[in-house]
Amino acid sequence: MNKAKILIIDHDTESRASLKKLLADSEHQVVTVPDGGSALDKIAQEDFDLIISDLMIGESGAATGSGGLQLIAEVSRKAHTPVIVSDGASRINICKAFKVGAANYLQKPYDKADLEKIIEKTLAYKSRRTANLLPASGLREIIEIELPSDVKYLDGVLTYLEERAARFGIIHTGNSNVFVALDEAICNAIKHGNKNDPSKAVHVRAEISAQEARFTIRDEGPGFNPAAVPDPLHPANLYKNSGRGVLLIQHIMDEVKYNERGNEVIMVKKPEGKEEGKRGKGEKGA
Repeated sequence: MNKAKILIIDHDTESRASLKKLLADSEHQVVTVPDGGSALDKIAQEDFDLIISDLMIGESGAATGSGGLQLIAEVSRKAHTPVIVSDGASRINICKAFKVGAANYLQKPYDKADLEKIIEKTLAYKSRRTANLLPASGLREIIEIELPSDVKYLDGVLTYLEERAARFGIIHTGNSNVFVALDEAICNAIKHGNKNDPSKAVHVRAEISAQEARFTIRDEGPGFNPAAVPDPLHPANLYKNSGRGVLLIQHIMDEVKYNERGNEVIMVKKPEGKEEGKRGKGEKGA
């Protein structure tokens, strides 16, 4: 995993120390602060590759969801990529956090392997840089990709789709969380839908214009019922990995629909930085 300079924002002393130790053991350079005001001072003085913020943090360290959301919005505007610590946060605040720029979320108690995967993935998204050249507003691009059931092809597909969406002004590379959702959807199709079967493919269709990016991901598996996926934020499911991808997709994208069979998901993203419409959550479509 690439080594990074990481800022931790958490009002709880023990939680800060625990997370710092895990990251330092992985040879990351770690700076910790207890509140949002101290965090913004640090950001003004130093550059960070990643920020891990307690969603409940306030300006002075008091537990307050609104303070955490304001902080995430502020650091996102400065081109940093926060990762939410969701402990104690309500589902509605987690949803709002994704809307203002959060890239992923963590759960307490921290699992080292899960932590490293999330950080590596987030740093990979941040490292991509593409010129944001807008085409004529009347243009629409359609992309169709047949992807073998092998994750080694994933990064190339994501990078290509990111370049196209950026050129239409849908996303701003470096602080967009759209491709967290795309990564989750395609990985789920490969691993859970097709069971890594090399004889099966994942079908990706992207329809991109200046108004929206519509991504359709379909696997050749039996499908599933998204409504039956356990809520990963429920206390009984804290130690389970299932459900994270579905939750991320629902919170990041503006519209999410599954077909009746459950082997196809349609995800729509409106241009970032503009007022966004209501998001479908697990709504089934034809």
